[in-house]
Amino acid sequence: MTVDLSTLHPGASFNFAQHLMGINAKRPQKTAFIDDQGKMTYGELDQAIRSMAQGLLNLGLEREDRVLLLMHDCNDWPVSFLGALYAGIVPVAVNTLLTADDYAYMLAHSAAKAALVSEALLPTLQAALSQGQHQVRQIVVSTQAAAPSGTQRVADLLKAPGLSRAADTAADEIAFWLYSSGSTGKPKGTVHTQLNPFWTAELYGKGVLALKESDICFSAAKLFFAYGLGNGLSFPLSVGATVVLMAERPTPDAVFKRWKTENATVFFGAPTGYAGMLASPSLPARSEVALRMCSSAGEALPAELGERFTQHFGVEIVDGIGSTEMLHIFLSNIPGRIRYGTTGWPVAGYQIELRDESGSPVKRGEVGDLFISGPSAALMYWNNREKSNETFRGAWTKSGDKYVENEDGTFTYAGRSDDMLKVSGIYVSPFEVEGTLMQHPAILEAAVIGVEDHEGLIKTKAFVVVKPGQSVQEAELKSFVKDRLAPYKYPRMIELIAELPKTATGKIQRFKLRELERKRGSVQ
Repeated sequence: MTVDLSTLHPGASFNFAQHLMGINAKRPQKTAFIDDQGKMTYGELDQAIRSMAQGLLNLGLEREDRVLLLMHDCNDWPVSFLGALYAGIVPVAVNTLLTADDYAYMLAHSAAKAALVSEALLPTLQAALSQGQHQVRQIVVSTQAAAPSGTQRVADLLKAPGLSRAADTAADEIAFWLYSSGSTGKPKGTVHTQLNPFWTAELYGKGVLALKESDICFSAAKLFFAYGLGNGLSFPLSVGATVVLMAERPTPDAVFKRWKTENATVFFGAPTGYAGMLASPSLPARSEVALRMCSSAGEALPAELGERFTQHFGVEIVDGIGSTEMLHIFLSNIPGRIRYGTTGWPVAGYQIELRDESGSPVKRGEVGDLFISGPSAALMYWNNREKSNETFRGAWTKSGDKYVENEDGTFTYAGRSDDMLKVSGIYVSPFEVEGTLMQHPAILEAAVIGVEDHEGLIKTKAFVVVKPGQSVQEAELKSFVKDRLAPYKYPRMIELIAELPKTATGKIQRFKLRELERKRGSVQ
């Protein structure tokens, strides 16, 4: 099934779930998803989506009502998400690693009228519901056992006769929400349309990665994350590929197991995960895996990591940057044209601008704030006009990242806008210092922040995690950085730490390190 792009104007009828079902109607026996419990074919997925849509309507939910989707990655996740879209109901996909207080906030903020939840997460959801600030009337549990008291099972909803026709949704109609990961504080409800995942699949999944029907895709990033939603749902289903889903955390051993047992051909990860895998004693040999390509996002990939991974497996890591606000990657390396240490070139269909503090474009080679214009931008942050106006500026979206454009047209990450440091009047990129520290053979991870010295001047401080079984001295690391960067960039202070604070999606929370320093008195 092809889509006439000329018909996709804002008011046009378009339902993303129906679109994917049409694409895959010709392959009913092909495996769509493999989770920890078993396989689901495209024919079974089609019927399950229709039944889920009718089941949600049978609960009394109406068009545009919101439902919380708090579920580990399993076959019930895409069925629930796409079933809601098919019915014109709005799934609010949320992180599975948060606290009851976090979910209480999201329930109140979204005004969700139902919740779809994994059985293991039900006690946390119930603790959130006990706080009282919600409108949830129905709880539907993903479980193989009997429905817990006061709930229904996903399997019960799937007994409903399938909804024969999708809701006649508009291309620009609100389809789903994702909450920002909170790497800089309070999460924001990011509102996406029916057409947005279509564009990310067309422009990146097909246009850059060139995914194929024969691919077996496996994403360490979970489906609730914008990156994972593309990797594990919209991209592979747009070409009829197979997806491996895993409920557990993506530890190196868990990832290696799926690589080998399911013969994954395309893996989607993040720099932290790649570092952990390369440091693992269980790292498989090249001959043990079927990988043909890997992807990285979430944070910029240090060149050293990419080079070591490619040297070991003979497979490229296609590094790119995306955001919850843009739904997926808009700036990326290209398979067969990798420039490790850079984030690559603008993805076709997106425009990139680097601007200074006054909003004017910066010259090539200068650090600037990254702005993006493209068809997959979110509509807004729900009930947050101030932040919406700050981020969504007409056709442009401010990313919150700083970049430098190189002579070859690639872009190099220079840190988050709120993480950039000005040392002796010169901007220093924390990421550049971190990447250099991670070239040291004893260092697993690093995070750099600015702290005030006794004169109130900003100096760089590095927090480093040492690889298991390794040791290193502060003086050695300082000398290591001095030998590779301009002298003013080396970290004046280095602290060894057991682990770095991160979001549930693996992003380093440098603001928590700054808070730690403030509690210590900040003055070093």
